[in-house]
Amino acid sequence: MVGYKQVICGLLLTTFSGLIEAQNNTNSPYTRYGFGVLSDQSFGNSKGMGGVSLGLRDGSQINVSNPASYTAIDSLTFLFEGGITLQNTNFGDGNTKMNAKNSSFDYIAMQFRLNKHFAMSAGFLPFSNVGYNFGASETKADYTEYNSFTGEGGLNQIFAGVGYKIVENFSIGANVSYLFGDIKHQSKTSFSDGTTNSTINSTTKIEEMSVHNYKLDFGAQYTQYFNEKHSATLGVVYSLKHSLNSDAYKYTGSTVTRIDTISNGFELPHLFGIGITYMYDKRLTVGFDYSFQKWSKARFYDTYNNLSDRSKYSIGAEYIPSLTNRNYFSRVKYRVGGYYSDTYAKINGQNAAREYGISFGFGLPVFSSKSLLSITGQYVKITPIAKGMLDENYLKLSIGLTFNERWFMKWKVE
Repeated sequence: MVGYKQVICGLLLTTFSGLIEAQNNTNSPYTRYGFGVLSDQSFGNSKGMGGVSLGLRDGSQINVSNPASYTAIDSLTFLFEGGITLQNTNFGDGNTKMNAKNSSFDYIAMQFRLNKHFAMSAGFLPFSNVGYNFGASETKADYTEYNSFTGEGGLNQIFAGVGYKIVENFSIGANVSYLFGDIKHQSKTSFSDGTTNSTINSTTKIEEMSVHNYKLDFGAQYTQYFNEKHSATLGVVYSLKHSLNSDAYKYTGSTVTRIDTISNGFELPHLFGIGITYMYDKRLTVGFDYSFQKWSKARFYDTYNNLSDRSKYSIGAEYIPSLTNRNYFSRVKYRVGGYYSDTYAKINGQNAAREYGISFGFGLPVFSSKSLLSITGQYVKITPIAKGMLDENYLKLSIGLTFNERWFMKWKVE
């Protein structure tokens, strides 16, 4: 019998493939800077817990933020997971308010055990997104000046990773990713005659960037068991700083003439993260994460200090009322969390904005199987530091589906 698993997986792949091609989940002016807004790469359970992930070890869901977590899966399980987000955004500068609705593909991945020491995961994740379109005009005595700004594109990554269990309570892991994508920014200034309203002159500036390179991420987790019901896991991650294979072009003028070409003028920064989770009776998990990215020391358009260092703090919890009760709501995973982060955009020599977020969610068992439907609601607020930037408020609904099936079980026929 060709099961429902294969049918649903096929439908998921088809749906997510379309989302990958058409992805544009932002209208934010902050995406003018750097590689755009950095994608939230947490999966269903982590999203509901405010982004906590570095110390999470859950054999029923995938956690790509720390590849050492892959070894939590058991030998009979195959995990397949995908997720999307719907969002409503309000922008404002104190005088003007705007609204935008977007949807985005979040992730698609699979995970399985290779042997008693090794486990593997592979999938697709967005890395960053660029998307904005806004403008302004100013009327003078005898002419009107129009300025418009547009941007589109982003970076994506295909990854494969392994986790290795050195001893029962200590694992290490690594992800290797292929990073690729194109980003385009365009600004146009035009002047029109105040009497006839005809265009007198116009100038267009275009910046295009194409990236194709590898990315390396490492992780480790150590679990300390205090007794039968109490344990704590410490997780650490590190990402290498390195140059990106890239080409960038700048055009300007009324005839849009190329003025500059930059090859390999971009870098990814060092990233360090540490997290700790406490678990009680396999039903209550409480965690805290801290991560730091040294963007100020990463080249951008062949220049250092174009971007700001980024720190992120996350805290969250997950609670399951019962592991044995057959009542459906007793088996639901209830999640809550929050985070604070700096943006890495830099404007006029200072960090552009601060970001705050709170989340709550549910992990809903899919009938009698071990598969899980994760639903998370998030409120995110971006408060500008730099003068003239917008205040942004996001309401997000994230949906993730995890297939957890005994695909490697050997059946006996008598």
